[in-house]
Amino acid sequence: MSNLKFSDDTQAAQLLGQSADAIVEQLSQKIVGQKQVIEELLIALLSGGHVLLIGVPGLAKTLMVSTLAEALDLKFSRIQFTPDLMPSDITGTEVLEEDRSTGQRFFRFVKGPIFGNIILADEINRTPPKTQAALLQAMQEHEVTAGENTYKLPEPFFVLATQNPIEQEGTYPLPEAQLDRFMFNVNIDYPSAEEEVEIVKRTTGATLGEVKPVLDADDILALQDLVRRVPVSDRLVEYTVKVSETSRPQRSNVEFVKKYVRWGAGPRASQYMILGAKTRAVLKGRLTPDISDVNAVAFPVLRHRIITSFNAEAEGITTDNIIEKILQHIGEE
Repeated sequence: MSNLKFSDDTQAAQLLGQSADAIVEQLSQKIVGQKQVIEELLIALLSGGHVLLIGVPGLAKTLMVSTLAEALDLKFSRIQFTPDLMPSDITGTEVLEEDRSTGQRFFRFVKGPIFGNIILADEINRTPPKTQAALLQAMQEHEVTAGENTYKLPEPFFVLATQNPIEQEGTYPLPEAQLDRFMFNVNIDYPSAEEEVEIVKRTTGATLGEVKPVLDADDILALQDLVRRVPVSDRLVEYTVKVSETSRPQRSNVEFVKKYVRWGAGPRASQYMILGAKTRAVLKGRLTPDISDVNAVAFPVLRHRIITSFNAEAEGITTDNIIEKILQHIGEE
């Protein structure tokens, strides 16, 4: 574990790159492959954002998140979302207690599992909207209100929500307003044949790899502050806004967007693309981002913010196809 100390931003960027490599190395003790997914999780965490993880069962989503918490020496909480889960089961509740010496009764707030650093919201779409909404204040304001009191959540605060894309019966799709709270939508795919062989060998053996902490909470907060200070050119900001604007059929002059998109990304997408590009640049050892960084984070940022039309669904056009075409169109201008 380290308490990062640096004299200037250049040294801080170098230390961040080294720390990221060390985190990936520790995650590889338990996780096989998934390098892009791990990179996107680190980018979101260091940007101060939240992540929606989409993947079929058995792809080690829970193990990946808990291992990340171990490598960062952060408090990990897992919430299994079910149809009968209540908001107070997440945020906590006030209980009535009695002082035995005086007989006086008073309310005491018992904190729920949301009071952690890394929160795994497992199968978030399996609980009713009332309970899903309990996460909104926590994700945006980093605080919880119970009764007349408001309680601050520990920092850093990072929510990773999972969804199973194949079983939608009896689920409650997240509303667009709540989807927009997530910085990234990350798809986890099946491992390759070679990776699956390694997974089977590791998980059926006698021992599992040991994960050692690389950073702690104070380090993460310092690095999040560093990312905010990374300079960005006006030209790159204009490019990023153009990507978001082109995704909006009401304003776009691109025919495939008008045909296949019903609603495009809002301003929060531009903000997250710049933040993600800053973090990715520093992780790669650069002090300022370029267009390649924006293009790399455009997919997880825009994936859940572009709502496709009936034409797209009928023709099998995915949001990733649309994002790719948008980036290609802007690059050719």
